[in-house]
Amino acid sequence: MSYSRLSINFNSIVSSIVHFVFNKAKLQKHKIHDYSDAEYGKDYMFESAENYNQGCMTARGKGVKKDDYIILRNGSESYRYQVKEIDYYSNPADMWMALLQKVTDN
Repeated sequence: MSYSRLSINFNSIVSSIVHFVFNKAKLQKHKIHDYSDAEYGKDYMFESAENYNQGCMTARGKGVKKDDYIILRNGSESYRYQVKEIDYYSNPADMWMALLQKVTDN
C-alpha cells in the first residue's frame, strides 16, 4: 500500500470520527434539573396553572434550556415538567423565568 493511499484512509477515518462525535453531541438528550430538594420561596418560585399541569417558575441555575426537564416536589410527591419557554435575566445572569408543562408518564 502506498503512503498516499494510507494517508487518504487515515484522513477518512479521522473525518468519520469527528463527524460521529459532533452528531452524537447534537442528538444528546435534554438535561434534567432537579429542584426537588430546593426550598420553595427561597430557591425558586412556582406559580401553577391548570391544576399543576402548567406553571411559571423563577429560579437560579445555569444551563437550563428549552425542552429540558425540571423536577419539583410537592409534599412527598415529585413531578417532572418540561421547559416550554425560558428567558434569562440580565442581572443576575443565572436567574431565569420559564413556562413549564407537566410531563405525564404513560
